[in-house]
Amino acid sequence: MKLSDNKATLSFSNGAPSIDLPVYSGTMGPDVIDIRKLYAQTGMFTYDPGFMATAACQSGITYIDGDKGELLYRGYPIEELAVNCDFLDICYLILNGERPDEQQKLDFDHQVTHHTMVNEQMHFFLRGFRRDAHPMAVLTGLVGGLSAFYHDSTDITNPRHRHISAIRLIAKMPTLVAMAYKYSVGQPFIYPRNDLSYTGNFLRMMFATPCDEYKVNPVVERALDRIFILHADHEQNASTSTVRLCGSSGTNPFAAIAAGVACLWGPAHGGANEACLNMLEEIQAQGGVAKVGEFMEKVKDKNSGVRLMGFGHRVYKNYDPRAKLMQQTCKEVLESLGLENDPLFKLAMELERIALEDPYFVDRKLYPNVDFYSGIVQRAIGIPTSLFTAIFALARTVGWIAQWNEMLSDPEYKIGRPRQLFNGFPTRSMK
Repeated sequence: MKLSDNKATLSFSNGAPSIDLPVYSGTMGPDVIDIRKLYAQTGMFTYDPGFMATAACQSGITYIDGDKGELLYRGYPIEELAVNCDFLDICYLILNGERPDEQQKLDFDHQVTHHTMVNEQMHFFLRGFRRDAHPMAVLTGLVGGLSAFYHDSTDITNPRHRHISAIRLIAKMPTLVAMAYKYSVGQPFIYPRNDLSYTGNFLRMMFATPCDEYKVNPVVERALDRIFILHADHEQNASTSTVRLCGSSGTNPFAAIAAGVACLWGPAHGGANEACLNMLEEIQAQGGVAKVGEFMEKVKDKNSGVRLMGFGHRVYKNYDPRAKLMQQTCKEVLESLGLENDPLFKLAMELERIALEDPYFVDRKLYPNVDFYSGIVQRAIGIPTSLFTAIFALARTVGWIAQWNEMLSDPEYKIGRPRQLFNGFPTRSMK
């Protein structure tokens, strides 16, 4: 960041002297007012519930312009990356800041591919969970448990250790998610294979059995790879901020990422696509497409308690660019699998049509977001609804670890310590 020629002057109506605050500019986006010395100068804190107008860090990884509907990874538009790159290309870009050349691509893919196996003792750890445990409960425990098996790379002051941890987390997350799924359905674990792509390997670990040879459907493989790409990072969202806050204490990377997994589990964050699919299934059970209009009227009634899932976004005030890409992917998958007449997809299309035409939704800019379509794609592939958020965590791991590493490399980083506006009892005595 650079100091702006502009400055902010804070004045008070009670006659207290005004103070000047520095203003900094990034390469894109709004300027920021530096309030680090505000308390020392005024004895006051700022109040910003939900951090709606607070920049807690500097970052050069992901940029979002919510008004324009723009998402950039390291400066590249998501629309270009999603059609020209595979997920490991994106991982390299997010971690290193530049796209890999041919040799770098080969070396990076080889590194990740040859770290996909997990310690065999992890199988015994997994068996301590109930079979009907939610996959995110299992995944939170498994990721946190990695620090007990790979403590040879947890020196966060060592850049080499941080790199090894990043590779291990990216490589092992598909294996852990597939293990959690196989355990829940009582099937044997499928070990990774080094001759398959990152996403193809995950599909095989998920759906193969020892009984038959499994062949990866290239359309499905590309669709899931695109889901991974679209979810790889998304600036300072709740789970990313959690990883940074947790990591700021100096904890090991596996613990920090486990904290991110736990945060992502929330239905307001990573669980949104699961909630969206549940909504579509409820409408289908009530009568399908014929009931969409009635459902949307209920959504507009504030007293009905009915919520429209998969529309609108905390940051995007325009069409989510990821949703446009996911819509096309959804059509390709359903066509490839012979599910063009899928009733939930027809429902989704009708919901989208009404939302884009009805002034109520248009005025509020409630456009479809990426969760609206990704749940339909995953359902078509055969991924159970309860696993959707774990798939999200798998994809977001690279963003988390890159943000964590960026924070540790920032000479200005400090342990996170938000302040509060206290509204409890004043000092009182027991006498």
